[in-house]
Amino acid sequence: MPRTVLHFSVSSDVRAIASRYAAQLHNLSAVRHRLPLLRALHARILTSGFVPRAHILNRLIDLYAKSGDLHSANRLFDSSPLPDAVARTSLLTAYSNSGLLPLARQVFDETPLWTRDTVFYNAMISAYSRASYGLPAVSVFREMLRDGFCPDDYTYTSILSASASIPDLTIHQCQLLHCGVVKSGAEHRVSVSNALIALYFKCGASDGMVSAREVFDRMVDKDELTWTTMVVGYVRRGDIEGARLVFDDMDERFDVVWNAMISGYAQHGLFLEALELFRRMHLCNIPLDEFSYTSTISACVNAGFFKQGKAVHAHIIRVEPSFEPESALPVENVLVTLYSNCGKVDVARKLFDGIQKKDHVSWNAILTGYLNSGNIHDALGIFNAMPSKNPLAWMVMISGFVHNGLAEESLKLFNQMRNEGLIPCDYTYAGTFAACGELGALEHGRQLHAQLIRFGYESSNSAGNALLTMYAKCGAVDEADLVFLEMPYLDHVSWNAMISALAHHGHGNEAIKLFDRMVMEGIYPDRISFLTVLSACSHGGLVDEGFRYFEAMERDYGIRPEEDHYARLIDLLGRAGRITEARKVIESMPFKPGPLVWEAVLTSCRLKGDMDLGIQAAEQLFNTIPQQDGTYVLLSNIYAAVGLWEDVARVRKLMRERGVKKEPGCSWIEVANKVNVFLVNDVRHPEVHEVYNFLDALGSKMRKLGYVPDTRFVLHDMETEQKEYVLSTHSEKLAVGYGLLKLPVGATVRVLKNIRICGDCHTAILFMSKAVGREIIVRDVKRFHHFKDGECSCGNYWLSPEEHTSRIALET
Repeated sequence: MPRTVLHFSVSSDVRAIASRYAAQLHNLSAVRHRLPLLRALHARILTSGFVPRAHILNRLIDLYAKSGDLHSANRLFDSSPLPDAVARTSLLTAYSNSGLLPLARQVFDETPLWTRDTVFYNAMISAYSRASYGLPAVSVFREMLRDGFCPDDYTYTSILSASASIPDLTIHQCQLLHCGVVKSGAEHRVSVSNALIALYFKCGASDGMVSAREVFDRMVDKDELTWTTMVVGYVRRGDIEGARLVFDDMDERFDVVWNAMISGYAQHGLFLEALELFRRMHLCNIPLDEFSYTSTISACVNAGFFKQGKAVHAHIIRVEPSFEPESALPVENVLVTLYSNCGKVDVARKLFDGIQKKDHVSWNAILTGYLNSGNIHDALGIFNAMPSKNPLAWMVMISGFVHNGLAEESLKLFNQMRNEGLIPCDYTYAGTFAACGELGALEHGRQLHAQLIRFGYESSNSAGNALLTMYAKCGAVDEADLVFLEMPYLDHVSWNAMISALAHHGHGNEAIKLFDRMVMEGIYPDRISFLTVLSACSHGGLVDEGFRYFEAMERDYGIRPEEDHYARLIDLLGRAGRITEARKVIESMPFKPGPLVWEAVLTSCRLKGDMDLGIQAAEQLFNTIPQQDGTYVLLSNIYAAVGLWEDVARVRKLMRERGVKKEPGCSWIEVANKVNVFLVNDVRHPEVHEVYNFLDALGSKMRKLGYVPDTRFVLHDMETEQKEYVLSTHSEKLAVGYGLLKLPVGATVRVLKNIRICGDCHTAILFMSKAVGREIIVRDVKRFHHFKDGECSCGNYWLSPEEHTSRIALET
C-alpha cells in the first residue's frame, strides 16, 4: 500500500501539531540513549509534510548536538534560512563539548552582531573556560562589553573560572575582575562568589588567600561548593591549619568537604590526623565513599600503618559489599598498594586478580609490589601480561631492576623501550642514570645526558639529581658539580647528593662548606643532610667538625639523631683512633646499639687493631645478623693481621657451618661502551693473559720506584712467593691494567670494585699512577680513590697504621 502523506489545509491546527512535536522533543531530552528515537521522530516530521518552525528546528539541532550527531546538527543548521541565536548557541556548544574549539569559534565569528545575545557570549566564554583557555575567554568577555551586552551571573562565573587558568596570574588582575563583579551587583550570587574564591586561591601572591577569605566571610549564603573550594584552596596552598579552621566552622555535614580535609592531611604527611578525621566521619554517620576510603588508605600506605589500613579494608568488606566497579576501582588499586608495600604481595595479587576492570594504576601497583619484594620473575610476568604498557610501567620496571641490583638489565629494558618508539619521561631517565651510576658506565651516561637535553628534560629535578649522582658514582665529580651549578632549582636531594659526592671523592672541606652554604641559603638540612655531612667529616678525618654537626642536629634543627647518625659518628672517631671516645658515645646512646653501630665499631677495630672491642662487636653482629658475610670477614682479618691463624680457621669454619658465603671481590671498567668485569685470579676474560703480561712488565718499573708487595694483606697461611702471586691477581689490579692497555694514551682510568680496596692494591696503584703518568680512579664500596702522581685523594687516611708502612718506600 502506498504511504499516505498528510497535507495540512489552511484550516488545520498547525499550532497544535507543532506543540505536540515540541512536547515529544522535550520528552526525548530526558532519554539517555535518544539518538534512534530522535531520528525516527525527525523522519515522521519530514514525511508528515509539516514544515517545522524555528523553535522546532532549534530543538532538533540541540538534541542532535547533545546526542553526538554533529553531522545532522550541522546539516539542519545549514538548511535553516536564517539561524537565530538559539540555533547558533546550540551548535557552538556542541562543537566545544566535542573538543572542536576552532569550529566553535568559527560559528561565533560568523554570527552577525544583531543575532547575538548574552547567552551566546556566555557559551563561547564557557567553552574557553572548560578548556582552561583563560586569555581567549577574557578577549571574548571584553568583546562582549564593547558590543554593549550586559554580563549576567553566568558570565561572571565563567570568566572568573577561565581567568583562574591564566599563567602567572597576579593579585592586581584578580582585583580588576573583582571590581567588575561588584559594580555589576553579582558579588552576592553564590556561584559568582565561589568562582571569586577559587580565582584568588589560584593567584600566586600571599594576599590571594587573604582576599579569598574576605570574600568567603562576606557571603550570606554558602553552599557545598563554597566550603569545598575554601578547604581545597587552603590545602593546595599548603595552609592545612587554615583549611581546618574553615572546616571546623562548617555546620552542615557535606561529605565532599570531609573528604577534602582527609585528603589534605594525607597529602601533607599528617597521617594520624587523616585517620582520626576518617574515624569521626564514620561516627557522625556521614556517608563514606570511594574518595574517603582512598585518601585514608593512602595515608596508611605512606605512614606504614598496615594494621589500620587492614581495619579500613575490613570495614569496606562489611559495609560496602556492592561497590560499583567504577567506584570500587580506585579503592581496590590503593588496597593492592597497601598490601604490596607491607610485604603481603600474595594478598595484593589476590586483590589484583579480583579487579573486574583493571586500569594502568592496577597493573603498575602489583608490578611495583613484586619489584619492591625482589620477586623479579613475577614482576616480569606481570609486565609482559600488560594489555598496554604506558610509560609509567616502563619507568617502574627500569627503576625496579636497578634497585634489585640488575643495572645491566635495566639499560637493556630502556633500549627496548626506545626501540619500540616510546619516548621516556624524565623519571625514566632518572632510573636509567641510576643504572649507569651502578655500572660505572660513564660514556653511556653521557649519551643519555645528550638525549635528556634533546627531549627538553634538562630542567627536571628528578632527572637532574639522578644525573648528578651518576656522574659522581662514575668518578666524574667535576661534571657532577657542573650539573649541580646548572640546575634551575635545587631541592634537598640536590644539595645532599652534591655534598655526598664531594665527601666520597675526598673533598671533605668542600663538602662542609657546601653544607654551610645550603643552610645560609635558607634550605634547612634534613636527616639525610646530616648523614652526608657526617660522612664528609669521616672521609676527611674532621673529628671536631663532625662533633659540631652532630650536636647541632637536635639543638639547632630539632632532628633527633638515629642509629645511622650514631654509626657515622662512631666511624669518624674509630678511624681517627679515638676508640675510647667511641665507647663513651655508645654508652651514651638513648637506645640499644644495633647492627649499624656495631659494624662501624668492627670496621674501626680492624683498622686500628683493637682486638677486644672488635670481638665484642663481632659477637653482637653474630647474634643480630648472623648471615652477613662482612662480619666474618672483618673478624677473620683482625685475627690474620696478628697471625692468629687458628682463630682465622675457626671463623671460616663457622661461616661454612652457618652456610654464609663471602661475596667474591670483583672489579669492572668501561671501555668502548662495554663493561669488562674481572674476578680475583681471573682466567675467563678473553684478554686477561695480555693483562697479566702487561702487569708483569709494569711491575718491574714499579719495583724500581720502590714498590714492594705487602704480603700481610694475604689473609691465608702460605709461603711468601704464593702470597705475592695472590696479590698480583687481585681484581682491581687486573681492571686497572686492562684500562691502561686499552684506553687512549692519557685517558683517565676509572675502575669500580664491589668491596673495599686492599692496602697492597692501594699502594700498588699509587706506584702505577706514578709509573705511567696517568690519573687512576678506583671506586670501592666506601669511597673514591683518585690516584695521581703517586698521591691518593684519601691521603691514606682510610688505611690502618700497618697499611701506612707500605707507603714509606714511595715517600723515600
